[in-house]
Amino acid sequence: MDRSGRDRLKTGLLLIALVALPGGIVLHVAGLPAFAQAVWLCGAVPVLVALVVEILVSLRRGEVGLDIVAALSMSAAMIFGETLAAAVVALMYSGGTFLESFAEGRARREMRDLLARVPRTATRHRDGGLEDVPLDDITPGDRLLIRQGDVVPVDSTLVSTAAFLDLSALTGESLPVRIESGSDVMSGATNAGAVFDVIATHPAKDSTYAGIVRLVEEAQRSRAPMARLADRWSLGFLAVTVALATAAWWFTGDPIRAVAVLVIATPCPLILAVPVALVAGVSRAARSGVLVKGSGPLEAMARTRTLILDKTGTLTDGRPGIVAIHSDHGMEANDILRLAAALDQGTKHPVATAIVAAARARGLSLPVPRHVTEHPGEGLEGEIEGRAVVVGGHDFVCGRIGAGGTPPPALAPGAVLVALAVDGRLAGHLVMADPLRPGIGGVIAGLRRQGIERILLATGDRREVAERVTEGLGLDGIRAGLTPDQKVLLVLTEHKRGPVMMVGDGVNDAPALAAADIGVAMGARGAAASAEAADVVLLVDRIDRLGLGLAIARGARRIALESVVAGIGLSVLGMVAAALGYLTPVKGALIQEAIDVAVILNALRALRLVPEDISAAGPRDNGPADGGPFPTGLSQGTQA
Repeated sequence: MDRSGRDRLKTGLLLIALVALPGGIVLHVAGLPAFAQAVWLCGAVPVLVALVVEILVSLRRGEVGLDIVAALSMSAAMIFGETLAAAVVALMYSGGTFLESFAEGRARREMRDLLARVPRTATRHRDGGLEDVPLDDITPGDRLLIRQGDVVPVDSTLVSTAAFLDLSALTGESLPVRIESGSDVMSGATNAGAVFDVIATHPAKDSTYAGIVRLVEEAQRSRAPMARLADRWSLGFLAVTVALATAAWWFTGDPIRAVAVLVIATPCPLILAVPVALVAGVSRAARSGVLVKGSGPLEAMARTRTLILDKTGTLTDGRPGIVAIHSDHGMEANDILRLAAALDQGTKHPVATAIVAAARARGLSLPVPRHVTEHPGEGLEGEIEGRAVVVGGHDFVCGRIGAGGTPPPALAPGAVLVALAVDGRLAGHLVMADPLRPGIGGVIAGLRRQGIERILLATGDRREVAERVTEGLGLDGIRAGLTPDQKVLLVLTEHKRGPVMMVGDGVNDAPALAAADIGVAMGARGAAASAEAADVVLLVDRIDRLGLGLAIARGARRIALESVVAGIGLSVLGMVAAALGYLTPVKGALIQEAIDVAVILNALRALRLVPEDISAAGPRDNGPADGGPFPTGLSQGTQA
């Protein structure tokens, strides 16, 4: 039975129990005890049958849970004619399972299409024309046309002169890369420049992107569902309950005492308190911008001690930005930025878009460019306010003006240089990079205060880039140049130390997110595959929300444990009283119901959790003062 079918079954059982219990009471008060008992049996039997089936399925998986106590109490109550007690237990149990189902259905969605950006068709050259064909019809040797913004459908070889590719979803590189004719092109890359042609080298099912999809599916299948917190005490509690019930019957000869012990031992404090507290925690986390897909992931999140972070889009912003401006002939930084941005309005290249956005953010007025000529992958030429302007790579710009110009400034690893020439003279350079998110040092320190003992960086970027960008953060290790399957291997290796949380935002992170005990996706701008594969999605583009989510998870788990300890303690006292003959099965069931109400009210305190805000300042919060590679502001002279 699928998840939706199980949810409908649990809802139906709860409705039957809800109708049967008061219905039988009404008939009993009306003087129809036989009909009342029949109604109570009708309410208890379906719940018991479903419970027995669930127990058998669990036993086949090698799992023993506290559901056995509930089954024993209902069976004993019906066998010895205590049908009202059986109906009360049935209502308690069906209510608990419904709440647990509600916890899962509230936040987790069925995995829809793995990725909205997955191409369904490709444009193929055929007989001098173009045709759109399904992905499965592409064979090695086919010549494909890749338009601007298209996702490369299969692994290929570039046959055009050059191409600009956005590989952020595959490798984590935030800046587009230029490739030359004859280079390999990975499926899943996005055309960030002019149209180009490729020759398919692999069918769709054997391409890089399809492999990532399979990694996600395999990792999700390999991870066993998390056991309920209650089941950790199941064997011990079950043994104590059966022993006490047996002893009460043996020494008194009264089977009703055994029934009373079993009824009051029905582990509804465990069955109910845990899901209620964790559902409350899920709701509280959602209000903080942290979507946790169910109570199981929340409880696992609370036990996490190892954290693996992706770099691009997680530690960094994931979008190129201007971090420095260098002037060659005394031109003001704002003038360099204004002229470059004005000309860059003539292209959709991601670097140009970032320059335009930076200029507008500074309130600069951008004139309309004229006579714009784009050289794909190299730069642009045009006219701005009657002045000849060239913007692009340093070699390209110097080549267009016929001069070597001032040597370009030294770059930190991972940075990109954009040159500007005005009226035949080199005017300056803009340094583009993907710097750390503001306040990331405080976030790292806050995560450690939340109990994270080991923090690693896992990135597809080069090691020198990763080390330079994360310098001073105090990470416990850096793993660079990783492919998606290597990230999965890292997660599995770290799992030997304990529960592992993985945070990422790209398609390349999705398999590792699925393999981790807890996968966390930067869902505000992250790839759809990451959000679907993850157990937790940060709904706002702020990594500090992760600390809030951890604090809420730990708080909700603590409240659940408090409820369990208090509830089980009261149940044990009731069991002793029942064994001594002070409680009948019906009284025991009603007392157990009162205990349930108490522990549920306590569990609901998780809705009012006020976690620590970990976004306070910490190391590496304010740019290069501590040796960071990139300043946060723009210069007004030759050095930013």
